[in-house]
Amino acid sequence: MAENTFQPGTGVAPATLVELSISCRHLIDSDVFSKSDPIGVLFEMDSANKQYRELGRTEIIWNNLNPDFVKKFVMHYYFEQSQKLKFEIYDVDSKSADLSKHDFLGRMECTLGEIVASGTRYTRRLLGPKKNSGTIIVGVEELSSCKEQGNFQFRASKLDKKDFFGKSDPFLTFSRANEDSSFTVVHRTEVIKKTLNPTWKPFTISVRALCNGDYDRSIKVECYDWDADGGHDFIGEFQTTLRELSRGPSQQNIFECINGKKRDKKLKKGKSYTNSGVIELMSCKMEKVYTFLDYVRGGTQLNCSFAVDFTASNGDPKSPSSLHYMNPYRPNAYQTALRSVGEIIKDYDSDKLFPVLGFGARLPPDGVVSHEFALNGNPNNPYCTGIEGVLEAYNKALHSIQLYGPTNFAPVINHVSRFAEAKTGGTDYFILLIVTDGIITDMPQTCEAIVHAASLPMSIIIVGVGDADFEAMDVLDGDDVRLSSRGKHAERDIVQFVPMRNFTGRQGDNPATLQAMLAKEVLEEIPDQFLSYMKTRNIKPKPPLQRQLTISSVTSLPASEQ
Repeated sequence: MAENTFQPGTGVAPATLVELSISCRHLIDSDVFSKSDPIGVLFEMDSANKQYRELGRTEIIWNNLNPDFVKKFVMHYYFEQSQKLKFEIYDVDSKSADLSKHDFLGRMECTLGEIVASGTRYTRRLLGPKKNSGTIIVGVEELSSCKEQGNFQFRASKLDKKDFFGKSDPFLTFSRANEDSSFTVVHRTEVIKKTLNPTWKPFTISVRALCNGDYDRSIKVECYDWDADGGHDFIGEFQTTLRELSRGPSQQNIFECINGKKRDKKLKKGKSYTNSGVIELMSCKMEKVYTFLDYVRGGTQLNCSFAVDFTASNGDPKSPSSLHYMNPYRPNAYQTALRSVGEIIKDYDSDKLFPVLGFGARLPPDGVVSHEFALNGNPNNPYCTGIEGVLEAYNKALHSIQLYGPTNFAPVINHVSRFAEAKTGGTDYFILLIVTDGIITDMPQTCEAIVHAASLPMSIIIVGVGDADFEAMDVLDGDDVRLSSRGKHAERDIVQFVPMRNFTGRQGDNPATLQAMLAKEVLEEIPDQFLSYMKTRNIKPKPPLQRQLTISSVTSLPASEQ
């Protein structure tokens, strides 16, 4: 469905949101003692530089030459554009994210138009190391605008015993029906070992993924006995619809698990067959899913604060080697980081006033060290007008303070936390951008401050400049292990760390390009962090704001809005 982006007086290319799914058949077996462990990677060609860029990766499916990947790819389809895609399949051999570290199994290049024109399934041979490297099947479907999700839990009883020396290791696979009567896998449960009466963990799936918003579309549920070699034994299956499941636990949602081959074999021999087990819906809760834009349109304000590292390890600002050096021809690292994030955030902040703090410097007139001072020199009103005001305050501060140390983060984090504590009802969300060059010297206090802030409407972005060892920053960025302090774990992951050196030297080191790439990287986790806070607090967005224009209000608008 085309997105509702109608804006009078503008132009926009017509687009449709489509979902791509990937399956493969007869892949190369590149492992010696087992089957390949395939992963799919999707690339799209950048029309500007004619280079492929990675869009995403599927999950890994272990020991399988005929994988049906659950991970889907959502893209905009433009009729009038040639959108060139490349699909690559690899056998995963290590934990490395570098694709060159894994065995290449095959690739296929095409356009999104070719896939869409094929109907619902586009099948091509993979070009790979061997003449017959298998085939790839790309499913495509236009996405609905459904914003619901379902929370489900299932259990089974008296499943068939499949293991010779034990019971079974059952798991469920959910697939939605396609228009050509084929099915696309959309979810797999975990495996429960050695039982014929499993209770699987609750899971959440969007209605769009499960049935594309069609409550009457067939959903096939298959039960398998897991085997380490990937040759999972089929136990049985049944079909239902979301309309049936949404009615919740009832006699109608207790399903006989049927193995057609086993049934037919028994009937031929004159034996009776009832089922291969019973699968029961334990719970079903349907709820609406709200997006980041729903809250922004409903009036939630994003409030961005900036904190700048003025420790002596940055180097003398008068020296060209300093990270704070004012180059007349190009912005320094601090200026680039402040502008990159600020130019995005300012569009969501109605008053365009941004508090800017500094830390690690000696202040006039007596040289007292401070880790929480206003860059504009006014501690009672540290706000700067617009991003230009932020940069102006930064530039002036360099001429009035003395770089010193150490590098303490906790004071500025606690400073913003105090404001967030006063606005926990969903009307405001706070973002703190810390730009730093050094290793944290108050790590215990910083961890404690972040754990506290994780329960508030707040996110923290840390941009590392220079070539220091930023290993400690990965601890704060709790993507792998949730941060803890004094035995208490952070309620949410609210920290995103990005080293700026990841971007320097790329694309000709053009400042505008660097700024855009940095902004994308540092802000990409904010919507999910924002939504995690709102969801845990059960805060729903308000209806979209309707701005009523009158003669007087029109004349008071900025020139760009009239």
